[in-house]
Amino acid sequence: MQNGLYVSLSAQISLERRLDTIAANIANANTPGYRVDGVTFAAELAKAGDSKVSFVSEGDGYISRSSGPLIPTSNPLDMAIQGEGWFAVKAAGGGTIYTRDGRLTMDESGGLVSLTGAAVLDAAGAPIQLDPTAGAPAIERDGMVTQKGRQIGAIGLFSLPETAKLTRAGTSGFLSDKAGNPILDFSANGIVQGAIEGANVDPVREMTRLIEVTRTFDGVQNGVTQTENSLQDAIKTLGGAA
Repeated sequence: MQNGLYVSLSAQISLERRLDTIAANIANANTPGYRVDGVTFAAELAKAGDSKVSFVSEGDGYISRSSGPLIPTSNPLDMAIQGEGWFAVKAAGGGTIYTRDGRLTMDESGGLVSLTGAAVLDAAGAPIQLDPTAGAPAIERDGMVTQKGRQIGAIGLFSLPETAKLTRAGTSGFLSDKAGNPILDFSANGIVQGAIEGANVDPVREMTRLIEVTRTFDGVQNGVTQTENSLQDAIKTLGGAA
């Protein structure tokens, strides 16, 4: 009987984690470059006496890599990625952060930076330096940057292995346990100037999941209540018999 309480507890823990991811996704539905958080669960067997009890695992988190919608802005320093690929910016600790948030700007010295002030990197991992007196840059599909007809550099576009583990660094940035590889084929992938990529969040789907989690949680809670009532009845019965 007590096993039922432990199983219910494991279910509640997993539902809480799923609820956290849904809440984060809904909160960032309008955040450029945001990638949906998800979590998968599996059953785990534990031996209880002569029988085995199935518990819910803690769950494995994952990041959805599906693309979001392209939103035109007409801002020459806004960039969106078509197809696969990530921008790379320099992390404060010296590492590399990968992002699909292409809201870029130019600092006082002409450095091309993200909204957080991190330097945008080229394919070789070097910061891109613009001429602050040469006006707005023109950016080609392959990332080539020109100002007044002069080539300045090329914004790097990187692919991340499917097996790479991504860890959030801010809202739309990620650290990867495997280095990204520069993309050289721009027939299917490329940069679109004057646009940003919206979050790949489907608000209707997330709200549907929220309703499902709420109903499931209510069902689990009812099961806990019934188990507790059964325990209390058993104690009263055994106590009366003694």
